[in-house]
Amino acid sequence: MLEVPAPEFARLRSRIKDLEKQITEALGEAIPPTGSDYYAAKLVPIVGQDEDWRASATVTIPRNVRRNILDGLRLEQVNVFGVLNDPEFLSRIYELRRLPSTDSRYKDAAGDIYQHRVNNDDWDDYWIFDDDRFPLLDGPADTFLRFLAETVHPVVRPDREEAAKIVGHYNDQLRQAGWELVEVERIAGRARYEPQPLSSHGHRTFERGKSVADALDAGAIAKQIQRMEYAIEKDPELAIGSAKELVESCCKTILGKMGVDIGKSDDMNDLAKKLAKSLELVPEGIDDQAKGADCIKRILSNLNQIAGNLANLRRLYGTGHGKDGKHRGLQPRHARLAVASAVAFVDFVTATYEERTRTKPGQ
Repeated sequence: MLEVPAPEFARLRSRIKDLEKQITEALGEAIPPTGSDYYAAKLVPIVGQDEDWRASATVTIPRNVRRNILDGLRLEQVNVFGVLNDPEFLSRIYELRRLPSTDSRYKDAAGDIYQHRVNNDDWDDYWIFDDDRFPLLDGPADTFLRFLAETVHPVVRPDREEAAKIVGHYNDQLRQAGWELVEVERIAGRARYEPQPLSSHGHRTFERGKSVADALDAGAIAKQIQRMEYAIEKDPELAIGSAKELVESCCKTILGKMGVDIGKSDDMNDLAKKLAKSLELVPEGIDDQAKGADCIKRILSNLNQIAGNLANLRRLYGTGHGKDGKHRGLQPRHARLAVASAVAFVDFVTATYEERTRTKPGQ
């Protein structure tokens, strides 16, 4: 097997078979086979793994989370190894020639896997889930995460939509364990994902959003937060639409609790203005001469604009609008920005409402 860097392998994919044939013929001329010997060149992709991706975190993925992920792949009938054959895929993660064979005719895992999955194909498509040499359920969590990331690598799964759908399924489960797959770069226009801990800004964002739902005792808000959380990777435009709905629901909930009338024609800007006025978001008590007074007022004014900007963003990029041939949809990073902005808004106005309620009983 000849290892080729992943980007080059992707670029050469349409010519791989021809190149393998040319190399095999050249080897045959340079080193003529003797007797019954036979050899053939095989090009396989390799990918460089960032050695520091898990350095700052203790990697723990519970067995039930792993089982749910593997069961989901079975239920959706996902071809785990993508467009590669089993040995090609597994050689990206494991040194197959150092692992034992389960077939006495072959000296290592590389030989018996090739025999039973390429030559004869007499193993189940999901054999690896139950093979003790590859302990996905009970083995090291970092290897399990690496395995998941490789299943959606552009070289393994060139179909963008299929890869994104699978990543969404993975993240639905991984977030329970504090992890997720995130896009780190693009290869030939396709996303490459790596595992990252959720103990960063993204996880805190959703925790703050859930606290808002609890504080306002609003089931609709809780559902919108859950929808946003699951849609960021799979459907960024849905996540942005949900972010807009979150702000709208929060405004209506607080205004309702304060007894402020809401007109049928009130849009997002109207709701945000009414809320800002009712909560006195720009305090009258700030002395214009005080240090930073202008900055505070500008920040609060910008916060008030989040609602309108989210509505405009959803209108511009939402489904149902005609797009020209050059239109490119929103990416997960745009959704994360919109969601974080929405949560910042609802977090602040909810905290302000609670403070006003404490200082002005009866509201």
